[in-house]
Amino acid sequence: MKKLPGKPDLPSSEKELRQLAAKETGTYKYTVEDYFKTPEAFSFQLSPDGKYLSYMKRRETGERDLYLQEITTQKETLLIKQEEDLIRGYYWANKDRILYMQDKGGDENYHVFGVDISGENKKELTPYDGVRINIIEPLREDKDHVIIQMNKDNIQQEEPYRLNINTGEVTKLYTVEAGDPPIAGYDFDRFGNLRAISRIVDGINTEILYNTDGEFKQLLVADFGDAFGISSFNVKDGNPDEAYVVSNLGQDKVEIQLYDLKENKKIKTLYSNDTFDVSGMSLSRKRDYEIDYFSYTGEKSVIVPVSETYKKVYARLKKEFGDKQFYTVDRTEEEDKYLVIVTSDKIVAEYYIYDVEKDSVTLLYKLLPHLKAEDMATMKPISFQSRDGLTIHGYITLPTNYKEGDKMPVIVNPHGGPQGIRDNWGFNPEAQLFASRGYATLHVNFRISGGYGKEFLKAGFGQIGRKAMDDVEDGIEYIIQQGWADKDKIAIYGGSHGGYAVLRGMTKTPDLYACGVDYVGVSNLHTFMETIPPYWEKYRELLYKIWYNPSIPEEKAIMDEISPALHVDKIKKPLFVVQGANDPRVNINEADQIVETLRERGVDVPYMVKYDEGHGFAKEENRLDFYKAMMGFFAENLK
Repeated sequence: MKKLPGKPDLPSSEKELRQLAAKETGTYKYTVEDYFKTPEAFSFQLSPDGKYLSYMKRRETGERDLYLQEITTQKETLLIKQEEDLIRGYYWANKDRILYMQDKGGDENYHVFGVDISGENKKELTPYDGVRINIIEPLREDKDHVIIQMNKDNIQQEEPYRLNINTGEVTKLYTVEAGDPPIAGYDFDRFGNLRAISRIVDGINTEILYNTDGEFKQLLVADFGDAFGISSFNVKDGNPDEAYVVSNLGQDKVEIQLYDLKENKKIKTLYSNDTFDVSGMSLSRKRDYEIDYFSYTGEKSVIVPVSETYKKVYARLKKEFGDKQFYTVDRTEEEDKYLVIVTSDKIVAEYYIYDVEKDSVTLLYKLLPHLKAEDMATMKPISFQSRDGLTIHGYITLPTNYKEGDKMPVIVNPHGGPQGIRDNWGFNPEAQLFASRGYATLHVNFRISGGYGKEFLKAGFGQIGRKAMDDVEDGIEYIIQQGWADKDKIAIYGGSHGGYAVLRGMTKTPDLYACGVDYVGVSNLHTFMETIPPYWEKYRELLYKIWYNPSIPEEKAIMDEISPALHVDKIKKPLFVVQGANDPRVNINEADQIVETLRERGVDVPYMVKYDEGHGFAKEENRLDFYKAMMGFFAENLK
């Protein structure tokens, strides 16, 4: 019998967790299932020739299978049936074959599988145990191959291979020699030629090597905190060394530039914004790779049409959808059909097909259509000043029954990451569930969050659990001052770094929070850094720079001070801990030690562990168990 991870005697029993869930006794229009069951269909894609629509479809029992539908006849065919492990993602390799990804129980060692649209030639293409595979270049000009990277030959270093999508044959394209600096990324052109390499030097800086006349030569070294990355190569203007890059070298905000890699110089800035980082762009393969649009995330997502063709497409869709957020998320090779997704803070997602020739916009599918927009809460962008003068952005979601002057119980939800990650405006099922139960939700993009420029990002380095946590507290103070929050009914809930923030908040300012829910969170910075996955090892010095370095006495002392597992005596309020047993990023020991130490002190801690999950719960039945138990926990401790 396989040994279970962690300490199997620690998790609460199913009966205890059902009793916790049963503490939510109110009558509500929408159930937890209404918000968190798997949609009946989702993850829609168009085949390259436009003949098929592919999508994931939910079974009655919650599993999700991959289906095809012929667009002209509407005939539906089951292509791949989910077995024990989830299909984590899929895409069309060509008009006749689909590739999909799976791991084992959430361990994040992804493998690539292939299947013809006829259902034939189903094959695991990367049958390597304990190896993590990612597809890094789809090679649209080569119908039989893709470029993958995997750590097959060196568990700590991914290397690139050309993979035959029919046979599984692999050809190694680059070897990282012993003693060479570790490589963080590879840039291939559309024909599968390796053009550039980014590698980590001095532990924390990024060196870009460019292939000039068959030899990789140093292009530049980006200092820690600086950004320079190749988005794609410019094949339109005849210079093979021109590329579109995203860069903030010599400035605060990331912008999109046209760059000559051989001459190592910026040709011109293509798009930038004074307030937010810009990094998104889309090219048209049919129209010789001209730029269709730029995109970035501000308070909301922004699309900036560029090409005359896309300006017409965008204007037509704007006429159709008005002020709702919409994106073209897929299109056929002939660009005669676009797959469009429409969303907002009150709309989960609606899929449409725009037929260019017919000039018709046809509703394809609404995700979770039972959630009526008029019943959903508004997500409002906010900003405030931190105690040391930084402008901090975030969002407040107030319940629909909120009236001016009401002081609501609030759930503060710090995001994961934390570096370079941010919360965005849009439909948030957690915030909507909370709002339906009478709780407001606060999202704070604290210092170190992404999208707000280099200085804001770097202001959080070496400040996780300290000034970054101050920003969360300042956000709470702001919403109390606005009259939205009941200061005696503030809960904190988060996952990953957000789970760490829960534990840190409950030990740093124990009187501020009424209760907390730690979801796959770090509890001890020392043990966390000792159990990182092997493919993170090359980032260890970066991890130390972003967090803290245990080999530096002053920083080790900080780690001791801000590791919640070392200060459980300060936790005064109820805590619920949730963990995936196979989590490769935050080892189950992080949750075990906080629970065990609290229980040794006589504190009752409900503890949910799912043994078929990793860094977060992906399976429907596990998600539902989690949210039901959490709502029972809040009903008991926050109402």
